[in-house]
Amino acid sequence: MKGFSPVTKIYSPEQIVLYANSYRIKGWTVGFTNGCFDILHKGHVSYLHEARSRCSMLIVAVNSDASVKTLNKGRNRPINNQDDRAFVLAALSAVTAVTFFDESTPLSLIQQIKPDFLFKGGDYDALVTDKNNPKYIVGSDFVKSYGGLVVTIPFVEGYSTTAILEKNI
Repeated sequence: MKGFSPVTKIYSPEQIVLYANSYRIKGWTVGFTNGCFDILHKGHVSYLHEARSRCSMLIVAVNSDASVKTLNKGRNRPINNQDDRAFVLAALSAVTAVTFFDESTPLSLIQQIKPDFLFKGGDYDALVTDKNNPKYIVGSDFVKSYGGLVVTIPFVEGYSTTAILEKNI
């Protein structure tokens, strides 16, 4: 991979919509997931590889620094800034493209991209329809409305950013 730079896989929200459409035109499937990905760990990498195994293209939408602040993850979060988090994600072979969102949820981005697959971790439930339930997957009703699939991927036991931070305090 001489000359490869993860930066070439990082797109603006506007660019990512066009990029996803270029895959769809070729008949390929588009997968979408999102998160903070603050401290990348084995659980994240396993999750992303499992998601990518189910689609042709995997888009990872990263909460911007401002967005992370709205999620009550702690006053010192994010640990790594959005550009660093995107760079590390883009370096993974499972990730086709990375983009950002500033809102508290990626709903607008999901609506623009219209992914074939919407992936979330095992702490969510694809069957939950109550938007006030913490297990509800944002955008799931929209993705299901046009025949897209909402898929939860089980956690790798013992791995979470919160647990890593608590262990190192």
